[in-house]
Amino acid sequence: MTADTVGGVWTYALELAGALAPDGVEVALATMGRQLSSAQEAEVRRLPNVRVYAGAFKLEWMEEPWPDVAEAGEWLLRIAESVRPDVVHLNSYVHGALPWGAPALVVGHSCVLSWWEAVRGGAAPPEWDRYRKEVTRGLRAASMVAAPTHAMGLALERHYGPLPPVRVVPNGRNPSRFRPGVKEQFVLSAGRLWDQAKNLNNLDCIASHLEWPVYVAGEQQHPDGGRIESDSVRPLGSLSPPHFADWLARAAIYALPARYEPFGLSVLEAAQAGCALVLGDIPSLRENWDGAAVFVSPDSPPELEAALAALIREPQRRAELAVRARMRALKLTPARMAAGYMELYRELMQAMGAISFQRSAVSSGQRPDFAEADR
Repeated sequence: MTADTVGGVWTYALELAGALAPDGVEVALATMGRQLSSAQEAEVRRLPNVRVYAGAFKLEWMEEPWPDVAEAGEWLLRIAESVRPDVVHLNSYVHGALPWGAPALVVGHSCVLSWWEAVRGGAAPPEWDRYRKEVTRGLRAASMVAAPTHAMGLALERHYGPLPPVRVVPNGRNPSRFRPGVKEQFVLSAGRLWDQAKNLNNLDCIASHLEWPVYVAGEQQHPDGGRIESDSVRPLGSLSPPHFADWLARAAIYALPARYEPFGLSVLEAAQAGCALVLGDIPSLRENWDGAAVFVSPDSPPELEAALAALIREPQRRAELAVRARMRALKLTPARMAAGYMELYRELMQAMGAISFQRSAVSSGQRPDFAEADR
């Protein structure tokens, strides 16, 4: 299994790997993006069925990634030759085109083209043509494609289709990590203030008009340099998972007016912690939380303000929404996620006709040259 260390895929990969242990599944986890932090190393050491192969190769959506992507492909194939996997589970796209010799499942957690469409309102510009080409090749070469929501699966088919069979397996979080506490009078959100997908700028626009304070957990340092400041929301900076869970336990309302959120792990965590939800009205969040949240247009700060103000004034409705969200969230467990993936793994191995990894398929296969210039 591959995982990047710079986003929510890391959380997803560890939840899934741990939940696969009762089925006797051993996981060789190859990490990329940046070096593992000491906290991440400690997390993964707690999983006895996981062996880590740590890399720091650039990911396919990063600036000028292709030499690193090519080198990472060679590295991944060497790992595969060593561990002889029954299934290759890829949480990125491009390496789906490698000659694995075992069935390859590519899971789409997000992508640049669907992000651009949702956030910028159009097609990604020509500088992303190479990305489009390589991602298309990786997806089409996969044995199977999966996504955490139907909305994300449809986005992949729209931007890169026709594809192999696309299956939906919702993500899961361990509810024991996110228990409700005594609720306090504040609104919480999570993300980077400069992240247009999370759309927290809308919260910043209206927070000063609300009776309750609005806190935002997440990095304030912009990748291009400089620190994002706000006079309206109250930044908490980056929080460790236990500290974030504590804030969720105390928050009465969790707001995420997102423009783009293929699944929304933080929303699931907030729901497990008993928060009333106010969310951007986008297909993926509707899919998971329709009937258990208040939805607002990502383009309307006044609508967001009105929704939050109404919940602040109506404690009974707030409590009812929190109960609905938590009941929904308690169904989205790691065990359910693992059962979904086990079904896909078995289907892939059955279709392959053999469980054993075929060394010759790797050693004799032609490997795509990700580092070559576009032709």
